[in-house]
Amino acid sequence: MKFPDALDQLPTDPIAGRVYGEPYVTPDGATVIAVAKVRERRGGTAEPLGVFVFHGEKARWIPAVDGNRVALLGALTGLLAATIATLAVLRQPPWPLITITENK
Repeated sequence: MKFPDALDQLPTDPIAGRVYGEPYVTPDGATVIAVAKVRERRGGTAEPLGVFVFHGEKARWIPAVDGNRVALLGALTGLLAATIATLAVLRQPPWPLITITENK
C-alpha cells in the first residue's frame, strides 16, 4: 500500500473519536499529520494527541505531552510520599523506646 492510499483510509469523522488533520509537507520533504481526540462531553473540544511524521519510507509517532499534567502528577506523588512517611514516623518513631523507671 502506498502512502497516499493509506491517507485515504484514515477516518475523518469527528464522531469516531479521533480527528486527523490535513497533511502538511515541510520544505525538507517530511509530511506531518496532526491527530486529536474529540471530547463530546466537553462541548466537542479537541485534545491534541500527537503527530505522525512521514519522511521517505519511515514513519514516526510523536505524542503531545502536557507539561502541566506531568508536573502536577510529580507534585502529587511527592506530597503523597511525604504524607505516608510522616504518618509512619508518628505511628512508630525510628528511635528506640526509652522508659525511665524508679528503683525503690
